[in-house]
Amino acid sequence: MTSERRRLQPRKEPRQARAELTRQRILTAAAHVFAEYGYAAGTTNRIAREARISIGSLYQYYPNKDAILAELLIRHLDSGMAGGPERTEGAFSGSLEDIIRGQVRAAIANHLDDPHLLRVMFEQAPRSPELIEKLSRHERARVASVRDLLATHPEARVDDPYTAARLTVSTVELAVHQLIAEPDPLDTAALERELVAMLTRYLTGGPERTAARPAPHSPPTPPATDPPTDPPPQDSRRLTDRAD
Repeated sequence: MTSERRRLQPRKEPRQARAELTRQRILTAAAHVFAEYGYAAGTTNRIAREARISIGSLYQYYPNKDAILAELLIRHLDSGMAGGPERTEGAFSGSLEDIIRGQVRAAIANHLDDPHLLRVMFEQAPRSPELIEKLSRHERARVASVRDLLATHPEARVDDPYTAARLTVSTVELAVHQLIAEPDPLDTAALERELVAMLTRYLTGGPERTAARPAPHSPPTPPATDPPTDPPPQDSRRLTDRAD
C-alpha cells in the first residue's frame, strides 16, 4: 500500500460495539466541525473536542482529517446508492415523468442533511483510488438503470439511450448538488418541478426535426427571371425614309 493510500485509510476497523460507537462519535463530530468551520479550519483537535475524546484516541482510528473527510464522503455515496430509486420495487413503473420525478426527489433528499458539509466533501475531500472507484461504480450503476429504462419505456423518445442516460444522470447529480449547496440554494420544490419538466421534455420530445430555413439576417433570394434581351435591330432604310 502506498503512503498516499495509507494517508486516506482508517487506521483500524472497530471489532467491538464500544469501538464502533467511538468511531461514530468521531464522524458525527467531524461532520459538525467541517460544516461550521470549513475544511481548512476543521482541525483534528476541534474534531476531538467536539467528540469529547482525546486527540490520541482520534488518531487510533484516523491518521488525519483527510481520512475522516474521505470516510464521510464514502458513507454519503453508500447511503445514496442504498436509497436510490432503482433499488425500490416498482420505481420504474408508471409514466416517464413520474419516474424522473422519483430520481430527482431522491437526489434532493440525499443532499438535504447539510448542504454546506456536502460542498466541503465534494469540493475538498481528497480522492483516494478507492474513493474514485466508488464514484465510478456509483455513476455506472445509475447510468445502466436509466439506459435500460429509456430503451424500454414506451414514452421515451431518444435515439441513443446510453448517451441520454449519461446526460440525465449527470444533470440530476450536478444540478442538485450545485443548486442546493450554499451559498445561494434554490427552493427544493421549485428545483424539483423545473428539473423534472426539463428532463421530461427532453426524454419524451424526440429529436427536433424542422424544415431547413435561410440563415438569420440573410437577404431573401430574388425570384428567378428570364435574362433581359436586346431590342431587335431597327431597319436602317426606314430610318432614312423618316429623315427625308
